[in-house]
Amino acid sequence: MNDQRSAVEPAAAAVAVPEAVSAFDGTGPARPGGRRAALAPVALVVAGGLSVQFGSAVAALLMPRAGALGVVTLRLAVAAVVLLIVCRPKWRGHSRADWGTVVAFGVAMGAMNMLFYQALDRIPLGAAVTLEVLGPLALSVAASRRLVNLVWAGLALGGVFLLGGGGFDRLDPVGAAFALGAGVMWAAYIVFSARTGRRFPQADGLALAMTVAAVLSLPMGILESGAKLAVPSTLAMGAAVALMSSVLPYTLELMALRRLPAPTFAVLMSLEPAIAATAGFLILDQALTATDALAIALVIGASMGAVRSQVGGARRARPDTP
Repeated sequence: MNDQRSAVEPAAAAVAVPEAVSAFDGTGPARPGGRRAALAPVALVVAGGLSVQFGSAVAALLMPRAGALGVVTLRLAVAAVVLLIVCRPKWRGHSRADWGTVVAFGVAMGAMNMLFYQALDRIPLGAAVTLEVLGPLALSVAASRRLVNLVWAGLALGGVFLLGGGGFDRLDPVGAAFALGAGVMWAAYIVFSARTGRRFPQADGLALAMTVAAVLSLPMGILESGAKLAVPSTLAMGAAVALMSSVLPYTLELMALRRLPAPTFAVLMSLEPAIAATAGFLILDQALTATDALAIALVIGASMGAVRSQVGGARRARPDTP
């Protein structure tokens, strides 16, 4: 599922993020600042989703040149270099638990990308993201302590299945399996992204985790694509995919997870299939049917409901908010 995700540079934007972090228990923001403050992380999630899915559409165009694993290697390696240069994270002074968290984050990120691009090489973008998003939706149900969040997750799930055509049996089974595996890794990514945000300042943890993911993917990408990765036009497209699908969205999501409870964030991830379907229509000439439009409406409705619950929770936590 990634994949994905502001006009300011990621690290500079991350500096402005409060250090208060929402835990995985779904208790909500630690220091709500009213409606605007509650909607700010939602805007980050939506911006990240737009970036990552349009980046995935560009990646689909790149696959015939570099292969699925080659695209993953280009994406993660370029993103790691950019983040290391921009963030300049400290390599010393971290505890063993800090390193364990960031390595787990990097492994989840790398596996999510490799599995998703293997799926994208076999099944359409919209279907791949639809299957992948089941991971975050399952996380939302497992982590939620409020009945209303289960309702929004169920509504989003209905939209997700409609968007998949109601019958995933028509898809390549190997591609579908890769997409489901990517969904499992996406759920792990959400958990470890939140934990990394608590342990590392700004986007330092993201830069280190991206490096771990790049190192994991590099041998497989070289084995599959070899010298094709060094072609200038391929490198340029790979850099564009890295910025759109890794650097920007992952930074925005890390920032959002500092102020959003995990269940709300996971439900918002259900917007990804709708964004992917739109990107597929605009870039890959994949048609949208009336059923697709209904499915997108259900997913957007569920996400809006989750957002309203988040804003309502913030207002109740601070009743003097205008």
